[in-house]
Amino acid sequence: MTPTLTLFSAPKPFTNPHIRTIQCNAIQSWKALGPEVQVVLIGEEEGMADIARELGVLHLPDVRRNASGTPLVSSIFGLAREASDSPLLAYINADILTMPDFLEGASKTARLREHFMLVGQRWDLDVRTPLEFKDGWIQRLENDLVARGRLHTRGGSDYFIFPRACFTQLPDFAIGRAGWDNWMIYECRRKGWPCIDATETIRVIHQDHDYSHLPQGKAHYRLPETFQNVRLAGGSRTIFTLIDADTRMAQGSVLPAKKSWQKFWRDVETYPLLRLRSYALAQAAYAIFHPVRAYRDLRKWLRKGQGGDA
Repeated sequence: MTPTLTLFSAPKPFTNPHIRTIQCNAIQSWKALGPEVQVVLIGEEEGMADIARELGVLHLPDVRRNASGTPLVSSIFGLAREASDSPLLAYINADILTMPDFLEGASKTARLREHFMLVGQRWDLDVRTPLEFKDGWIQRLENDLVARGRLHTRGGSDYFIFPRACFTQLPDFAIGRAGWDNWMIYECRRKGWPCIDATETIRVIHQDHDYSHLPQGKAHYRLPETFQNVRLAGGSRTIFTLIDADTRMAQGSVLPAKKSWQKFWRDVETYPLLRLRSYALAQAAYAIFHPVRAYRDLRKWLRKGQGGDA
């Protein structure tokens, strides 16, 4: 049977005991979605091959990397596409737990739209021990989420669900660094595909962790590879978030995004970039809406040009 959805990820090394625990929890939750979902792990990080064999999922080690050794998003997406025949693809971060509504939401949207991307907010939860995926695990997890879970802001995206006709080519972004996930939302809007906020329909749970796996323990948005990601994305004006989604999935339908003054003014700000295709006008709009930040950015740019510290 051809799977409906290929769910793929590029996990971190499995050497840190806590990272190993939460990544194994996540992979098992993906497998629990059933035979309609193919799970693929991509990369050759330490311990990945053993975990793939242990959990019975496909492992593709031969991913291209940048000069720093970080896997490239373009290669990850390409390998997953080549290894599957499913009509739907989904990239997901390796610390994210899924429940049945993940597949249900994806399948329902595919019946309504030919081209689209599903994204959504996550719930944060402190998970320290292996989860048992036995009868009643969904109810136990939901109860824990009600008791201790926290809805994350709309600034980041931890999964992307899309038909295989979409996102056939991507820049050579570094995975695990900021910027590339924001570009996915921007590119979806630029292409004119519905960018669907599925927060009301799909619940995903991020298992808390620190940044000890990153160079010098720094958060990913402070790393040089993040700055390179932003350059590859086309500049900082392409850093879109969930507020830029133009539709939402709710009550089994794809509906317009909820109206608010914040959403209205954000749409005005992004109009030059999305409709007029003018980065210069987008910069001007940014300066109008965010004069203090624009002034600070200008000062940083001038210091760079003069050989000073950025």
